[in-house]
Amino acid sequence: MKLERIRAYVTVGVMAALLLGLSVWCWLKPADDYSESERRVLAAFPKVSVESVLSGEFTKDFETYTQDQFPMRDQMRRVKAITNLFVFQQKDNNDLYLADGYVSKLDYPLRDSMVNHALERFRYLTEYYLEPNGSKVYLAVIPDKNYYLAQPNGYPTMDYEALFDRLRQECGDMAYIDLTEQLSIEDYYHTDTHWRQENLLPVARYLAGEMGVSLSGEGYTVNTVDHPFRGVYVGQSALPLTPDTLHYLTSPVLEECVVTGYATGTGVEIPMYDLKKSVGRDPYEMFTGGSNPLVTIENPNAASDRELIIFRDSFAGSLAPLLAEGYRKITLVDIRYVRSEQLGQLVDFHGQDALFLYSTLLLNSSTGLK
Repeated sequence: MKLERIRAYVTVGVMAALLLGLSVWCWLKPADDYSESERRVLAAFPKVSVESVLSGEFTKDFETYTQDQFPMRDQMRRVKAITNLFVFQQKDNNDLYLADGYVSKLDYPLRDSMVNHALERFRYLTEYYLEPNGSKVYLAVIPDKNYYLAQPNGYPTMDYEALFDRLRQECGDMAYIDLTEQLSIEDYYHTDTHWRQENLLPVARYLAGEMGVSLSGEGYTVNTVDHPFRGVYVGQSALPLTPDTLHYLTSPVLEECVVTGYATGTGVEIPMYDLKKSVGRDPYEMFTGGSNPLVTIENPNAASDRELIIFRDSFAGSLAPLLAEGYRKITLVDIRYVRSEQLGQLVDFHGQDALFLYSTLLLNSSTGLK
């Protein structure tokens, strides 16, 4: 009986010591501002006020703060992810799943309100800037990895065909270009949402052909970034994933192109591929200006004077250079970072071809389109 009591005291003492130690560590540890693995800003200690305490807002924010600032947080997340997927055999961990060597995030169901908002923005841009200037307008949708991965592996998925049919029916006078047959799961990174530029030459030729432009797709050299590419899902999943390899394509045509970014409102010449960003928080930002509201690519050796405006999300960053061969000027516009109503002050609309090129990921979560 005495031995059992001692064991109980020891157990309680060890647990108390652990809890006390973790509490002290949590309070003394400097708060982290940013999670490199998750690529997001972490919660700061909430402001204390009578109103926030009485409303319960302080308690809610404090709970988020303690979760974000917990000691050894990344290690704990990894243990949880491995345990859920490989010990308890759960199909996913926080909506992230592994299948066929790829990691992806579930994106379902189809959100009609999000599609409505995207179509409303597209109609506004078409009616105010493009149609009055005689532009030919096209719409192409990039299926996310789940289109090729989820259903064959038993995961829930949105009704992609319903999305594509609706876009065809409601895109007005836009010509709809179907990309689903031009892609496969092999065209995407294993650890990231995006597609691989080195696989996109056939897609670029097909897309340009549908818009009446011929591309040779020849003369390209595949270059390799000399450090691993850990895509966004490496940090989000907290799993020990094998990183991808980041490639980019160069050619004599691209070497002569002039790329200009307007992140500050004033045009500044920038590299087609910013290799400094390839070692940053989001290596995919290296392509064509990254998160830039307005970028132009000018090809002085183009065979024609045709111009193209691409309303886009991040996927277009790696595709646009492959279209440069066929256009004197390509203008990339990202209305997540600039309001549609302001574009008339920034872009000279004069009848250029126009392409709305968006991923299903953005169309199903389009709140950020302004």
